[in-house]
Order: sequence, then C-alpha cells, then structure tokens
Amino acid sequence: ARGAIAPVRAAEAIEAALRLPLAEGMAFEATINHALRPGPQSRALRHLFHAERMAARMPAGASPWPLRRVGVVGGGTMGSGIAVALADAGLEVTLVEQDAQAEAAAEARVRAVHDRQLRSGRLAPQAHAERVGRIVYRHDLKVLHDADLVIEAVIEDVAVKQAVFRALSGIVRRDAVLASNTSYLDIDLLADEVDAPERVIGTHFFSPAHVMRLLELVRTRRVLPEALATGLALARRLRKVAVVAGVCDGFIGNRIFYRWRMQCEYALEDGALPAEVDAALEAYGFAMGPFAVLDMAGLDVDWMMRKRRAPTRDPRERYSPVYDWICERGRFGQKTGVGFYIHQDGKRLPSPEVETLILRAAADRGITRRAVPAEEIQQRVHATMVNEGARILTDGIAARPSDIDVVLVHGYGYPAWRGGPMHEADEIGLDVVLQRVETMHAENGFGWEPAPLLREMAAAGRRFRELNG
Repeated sequence: ARGAIAPVRAAEAIEAALRLPLAEGMAFEATINHALRPGPQSRALRHLFHAERMAARMPAGASPWPLRRVGVVGGGTMGSGIAVALADAGLEVTLVEQDAQAEAAAEARVRAVHDRQLRSGRLAPQAHAERVGRIVYRHDLKVLHDADLVIEAVIEDVAVKQAVFRALSGIVRRDAVLASNTSYLDIDLLADEVDAPERVIGTHFFSPAHVMRLLELVRTRRVLPEALATGLALARRLRKVAVVAGVCDGFIGNRIFYRWRMQCEYALEDGALPAEVDAALEAYGFAMGPFAVLDMAGLDVDWMMRKRRAPTRDPRERYSPVYDWICERGRFGQKTGVGFYIHQDGKRLPSPEVETLILRAAADRGITRRAVPAEEIQQRVHATMVNEGARILTDGIAARPSDIDVVLVHGYGYPAWRGGPMHEADEIGLDVVLQRVETMHAENGFGWEPAPLLREMAAAGRRFRELNG
C-alpha cells in the first residue's frame, strides 16, 4: 500500500512535521498519518490483490484430481496457444486436429511461438527443446484415451462442439475432466452429450492463450467440486488468474463486454468515430480501445455470435448495424487488412468507408450527430459495466463483485490502478453511477433499465464491497 503513495508528497509532509515545535507532537502525528494514508490507487491495487486470491479459492472440502497428460482438440489460434501454455507449464500435451494437413498447420503455429521466444532470448536452447518435445500432434481422437484432462478448442459452433464431446465421451476415462474453451456457448448443452456430465467444465482462455493471465472457469450445473478444483489447480499451474463463472451467454466477461461495446457503437452513431472512442478509453487507462481490440482479435468470431443472437433480439432494443455492415464487406480486421480501421505497414489508419457506414446508420435512425466528449464515452462505458455487473450478481453468474473486477482487469484491459468497475463504482458512489445509468436508459430506451440491485444498494447507501464476503 505504501508503495503506491507518491514519495515526494510523503517526504515533504514528514519534513514539514519535523520542523514543528515539540509541544505540537499531536500535530506531528496527525501530519504523518495523513501523509501515509492510502490514496485511491493504493486502495484499488490492494483490493485487486485480495480479490485475485479470493476468486481462486478451492471449493470447500474438494481436492483436485492429478494432472499430467492433457489433450487439446483443435489447433487453431486458440488451441495452439493453449497447447503452448500447457507445455510451458511442464505438462505432456497431445494436440489433435481433424486431418494430417490441419495437424501440420497446428504444429507450425505452435513451433512459431516457441521459435520466436528462442530468437528473442526469452528461451534458452535447452528449454526450447524441452517445451517443443512436450507436445505431440495427431489427427485421431482415440489417442486421448489416457488423458487426465481434455480441452476442446474447435470452432465456436455448438453443434460441432457437441459432436466432439460425444466422441470424447466414448474414448476418455470416466475420471478425466472434459473442458470446453468457448466464449459464449451454453456448456451445459455440451455436458449433456457426455456419459459423466459432472466432470465437464468450461475453460475460457483469452487470446493469446499463452500470454493473457485470465482463465474464466465455467461451473456447469452438475459439476463435481473435484472437477472444478482440477480446473483451479490447472490455472495455478499455468500461473493464470482464475475466476469461476456460472453458465450464461458470455459468462462474466463477454456478457459485460457485449453491453459496453454496444454503448461504444451507439457513440459512433451519436457523433464519434472509432479512433475517438478508442482514444477516450485509452486515456481512461485501457491499453487499447474496443475497436482496435476487435480488429486485432478478428471481427468474424463476434459476428457469428451476433448472427446467432439475431432471432431472439428484442426489436425494441436499440441496435447499431455498423458492425454487421463492416463484416458483410469481408472486413474482419488485421487478418484481412481492413476492419474498423485500415491496417497498413503496422499502422492503424482511419477508414473513409467505415465513416460512410456510420453516417448512414445515424441517418437511418434519424440522429443528428454531435461531438461526443471523451468523458461522456468513459462514463457511459463504466456505468454499463456496473449495471450489467449488478445483473450478473443477481443471476448468480459471479459469486461476488470483486470477481467481476478481476475479470475486467485481467481479461479486458480495465486499468488495474482503478481497481475494476465495481470497486470504482464504490469510490465514485453508487448514487452517481445510478444517475448515469438512468440517463443512458432515457436516451437508449428498452434494455437499458437500471439493475434492481444497483437501485436497491444506491437507495440504501451501500457499497458493492459489502457483498464480497
């Protein structure tokens, strides 16, 4: 805590106190105490320190099952990154693809990561050889018959994933944990395909999986405490920050991300451009703004999610079509050279075509565009996070507000020195945050109502930290 105190301020206060007459000893003590009082950044970082440890606690009375051999099904961007993370942690890894050609491509992806680490000096030649040697590549699921844990990382399509789980159910041991790396899908549907559904969990890695610290562990409705404990033990071995989430569309992180990204899309229609929205949130403390992140990750994955949700979307809710129009033109971000931005020679350039689409969307909705200040964008994003976070708590998807903070900081770049959105809401005051949510509701209509929990706590003068336990 004291490390977060500005040393110049503390030193000046102490020097001033030392000049006081001895008779003013009480003033001396008060001055010293004031100088050493934790500031907001110190409180935020201490909050996160405790929140990370609370989130990773094992279920009461449960012990993890042994982990030595791990299988990964699917060697795309996520699957190969997961394989790298597992091998780097000393586990024996078998990566399975659908055919010999895909198997070779997966091996090339993994080798590229390790070779980069060797060239940069982050890996010594001996360590490089050891990590490369821990991974074997196959194109037959039957080789996973003796795995302790299998992580499915195939395309984000529930039917494809169900087929994989059905096949694995007849191959692996009944005491092997089966996990799905999915960003949004209902993992209980996958567990229904398995003869022992109580050993199924979700392991939502964040891309790149061998770099990002967060691991969202998804608790299915029939899961054994020991299976969940095994997932937590895996996170510790991978040196990742684990948070347990319940089953819903998007779990904790992506459920909140979807909502606050909608506010960013509204800001485009209201008068901002992608670079202005990104700049506003980078000034707030994010390493990258949302549109830059989407271009980097690839717009096609989220586009699949948007199309899947389209039939059940309430027509009363404000929906911006700009994202869909961009994808319909084959603009999927850095992988295609164009997305929200033009990507050229490592630079991110404004796109006149995207600006035209934004103007068209605003005109279709009858919006008179205006300048949208950075502070307004920041407040809308934060208020959205808190409001959806309150709904997630009510739904039992997150066990405590601090878990939400851990997810947003380690998975989505929320500035750690702010402590996470729920902690920051406590610092600002829930009555202030509620007022911002009510303003958004008035402007955007259906779907943006204040969460009942936020209303109740603001009315009672309470803080989210009281729910952390």
